[in-house]
Amino acid sequence: AIFFVSLKNSCNFAIKIEPNSMNDIQTIQNRIYEIRGQRVMLDRDLAAIYGVETKALNQSVKRNIKRFEGDDFMFRLTKDEALSTHSRSQNVTLNRRGSNIKYLPYAFTELGVAMLSSVLKSETAINVNREIMRAFVEFRHMAATLSLPNTNADVAQLRKDFEDLKLDIEDI
Repeated sequence: AIFFVSLKNSCNFAIKIEPNSMNDIQTIQNRIYEIRGQRVMLDRDLAAIYGVETKALNQSVKRNIKRFEGDDFMFRLTKDEALSTHSRSQNVTLNRRGSNIKYLPYAFTELGVAMLSSVLKSETAINVNREIMRAFVEFRHMAATLSLPNTNADVAQLRKDFEDLKLDIEDI
């Protein structure tokens, strides 16, 4: 299905989205980073999902900045944080020499992404936000159901397996 996204005081953009598709949720999850102990999406990734330029998304946010006050909604990455995300995504804007970041990206928390639906004025933006919210929820669900060794027996078995591997390596 093709939908149209409109940013307040900006142009309309067409994007293709298949609602409730697990593939879409996985694509979105691949764009979720853990920064400062929070799961966030970067402005450039959100703009790509909405089919708008990063500059247009950020301008809409700046016109409604009171909705995004506080690090629990949105924050600007430090240079080191931006460079660490650069290894996952090559879209960081660098200066002419390629050594310094020209524009530090904004990181939107789950609350900030939800608030975008009040800034972006279209049904499509709301539908996109629903998919993003589903991705965050799925992320939380996966983290909650992740099984880690939590008993002494599990740890003891891991140690035994490690020692066995170590002996096998020594034999080789």
